[in-house]
Amino acid sequence: MDREIKLSLDGTNDVEEEKIELNLNDSLPQREPHLSPDEEKQVSEFSKQIDISNPNVILQYGAGIQRKIANFSEKTLNQVKTKDLGEVGELLGNVVTELKNFEINEEDNKIVGFFKKQINKSNGIKSKYESVEKNIDNIIKGLEKHQVTLMKDIATLDQMYDLNESYYKELSMYILAGEKKLAEAKNLELPKLEEAAKTSNLPVDAQKTNDYVNFINSFEKKLHDLDLTRTVSLQMAPQIRMVQSSNTVMVEKIQSTIVNTIPLWKSQMVIAMGANHSREAAKTTKEVTDLTNKLLRKNAESLKQTTVDTARLSERGIVDIDTIKYTNEKLIESLNEVRDIQRDGQRKRMEASEELKQIEENLKSSLLQIANRED
Repeated sequence: MDREIKLSLDGTNDVEEEKIELNLNDSLPQREPHLSPDEEKQVSEFSKQIDISNPNVILQYGAGIQRKIANFSEKTLNQVKTKDLGEVGELLGNVVTELKNFEINEEDNKIVGFFKKQINKSNGIKSKYESVEKNIDNIIKGLEKHQVTLMKDIATLDQMYDLNESYYKELSMYILAGEKKLAEAKNLELPKLEEAAKTSNLPVDAQKTNDYVNFINSFEKKLHDLDLTRTVSLQMAPQIRMVQSSNTVMVEKIQSTIVNTIPLWKSQMVIAMGANHSREAAKTTKEVTDLTNKLLRKNAESLKQTTVDTARLSERGIVDIDTIKYTNEKLIESLNEVRDIQRDGQRKRMEASEELKQIEENLKSSLLQIANRED
């Protein structure tokens, strides 16, 4: 990305942040970025403006871009920290859990009540499917929200990558300009001051030389600090791409789950329920057939027994011979007993009659005796 960069000695610059089109194929910035002829000219002219004998210039040199990179690094870190990819992973895990929760359990067949059992099982499977489908739809809504957020973050991180590249280039221009000035100070300015001090042999000139050496050392340290900052900026590039890569993977997983996994599961579950209905229908037909055969066998046995018993009854007389024989024997016994009783009664009556006659004779005899005594 080409931007106009203007270096300044007060620690600030006029670079404006711009929105960048998404591009995930950028390479790592070069250690020494390629400068256009205008930028090389700007570096050369800017190096001439640097006064390393001014402590304030040394202190503020490149401070603006350092602050930008520091703020940018913090922003990038926050971007990484705020990525709640754990929640995305949890949602994807919940999808797996919900899919596992939907199982057609054959043990459910052990329910009393044949037809009621089949209806209850069919309704139970349908209810379980609808419950899982509802839960998954809610999970998908959450995943879609995360997907949109991740895609926005990918674009934002790409903008951050381009911005980091711009900061890196700007910082490199400060370092190049400072190195030019440092080389000029060491090779031109310092020898002049050393020669002047030797020629004049004055303490003042010697102190100027010593002060200038200290300024050179301070400026050299400043350039080293800028170079460390540039290294941080250089490291930010792969870090940003790593975060983008993680986000991209999660977006792909979410997309695959929404577009492939869930529709495939729904279609397979519909097929599974249809197959289960067919299996249950076949099982129901078999059990109905078995039950019908059982009933027919039972009815045949009952019909056979009833027919045999009826036939036996139809061939049997109104009264059994044994019963007639028994009755006849009892009748004969009764007649004989009655005859014996009658005979015994007749005998007893005759005896009673004789006794009565004797009693009557005795009574008459007694009465005659009593009458004769009175006369």
